[in-house]
Amino acid sequence: MTQFKNKYDLEERTARFAEEIIDLCKKIRLDTINRRIIDQLIRSATSIGVNYIEANGAPSRKDFANKIHLCKKEAQETKHWLRLLLMTNPELKNTINLLWDECQQLTMIFAKIALSSKK
Repeated sequence: MTQFKNKYDLEERTARFAEEIIDLCKKIRLDTINRRIIDQLIRSATSIGVNYIEANGAPSRKDFANKIHLCKKEAQETKHWLRLLLMTNPELKNTINLLWDECQQLTMIFAKIALSSKK
């Protein structure tokens, strides 16, 4: 797992985060439970960056704020799926915890951006 560099370049940071999630999911055994968690985890983790890109191209301040809110929401959902993945794959605790921490930082960043975009 790589360290998350370029911490001020959110487009790169969210893309790298999604890549790390995908790499993690490739290592997990597929069973009935893990398959559902992995599908949801990849969907929410990759949506963070996509919504951020859309926010940057938003035609209005209102649309920008909405897309940033979606970034935060998807990051929060990703933390939920990481928690469940940890429960079914405790041997991956270190990697999952690092990803959860990065996701928590992204959640806080998007919460701050959302708050400041309302002003």
